[in-house]
Amino acid sequence: MTDVSVAQPALKTSGAFFVETVTWVQHWTPSLFSFRTTRDPTLRFSSGQFVMVGLMTPEGKPLVRAYSIASPSWHEELEFYSIKVPDGPLTSRLQNIKVGDQVLIGRKPTGTLVLDGLKPGKRLYMLGTGTGLAPWLSLARDPDVYERFDEVIVTHTVREVGDLNYRELLETELAADEILGELIAPKLRYYPTVTREPFKTEGRITDLIASGKLFADLGVPPFDPAVDRLMLCGGPSVLADLKQLLLDRGYQEGSLAKPGDFVLERAFVET
Repeated sequence: MTDVSVAQPALKTSGAFFVETVTWVQHWTPSLFSFRTTRDPTLRFSSGQFVMVGLMTPEGKPLVRAYSIASPSWHEELEFYSIKVPDGPLTSRLQNIKVGDQVLIGRKPTGTLVLDGLKPGKRLYMLGTGTGLAPWLSLARDPDVYERFDEVIVTHTVREVGDLNYRELLETELAADEILGELIAPKLRYYPTVTREPFKTEGRITDLIASGKLFADLGVPPFDPAVDRLMLCGGPSVLADLKQLLLDRGYQEGSLAKPGDFVLERAFVET
């Protein structure tokens, strides 16, 4: 395991990147980890957006990838949720960062998973697979979400039970939060599903929607474009399937320029 703090040249703030310091690292499984960094006070973003994150190569060039920001827009630190790719140009090195190390954070957050891309509605679904949970971690801690919707449903589909990271946060901690709990507790629902191990809810989210099990388990009616809004984040194949499923039900994709019934994010870290 290489020591990034030794191999990495000193970082300098540039026109494209802030240099931030790692404040916390959590290794969930051999293939998943999270980390937090300091946040420059001039960095502004909307909950649900992504930003470029990375390291300098030994040759002194930035090596960065798009990461959804997992912390809410009001938080003083930045949090990220990442996979580990053994031979990935970035994550093979990024997974070795320690508290006190420096990373590059892009100055221009962007992305489609923002509330302003959606028309008003009553129920908000955030459907995520794998590290596609990251933007929901940001949005689920944002008071604006609960002011706009009567019910907020976060789904997280993973391969193994051990991959259900942040489960405690979404199941119990947010509802008990001394500041936000009163706002969140009556509205937030968490629906974890596992595809390759026995679990209380098994299967791909697309299959659970198609069979109606998702709605039966939650005690809510099937998707209705008149009241239900959706955000989608995850692997390319599941995004394509979910998008088609919604289009077949009369949903219209939205954007900041033209708000719609659902939005999706294609920026997904895999290297």
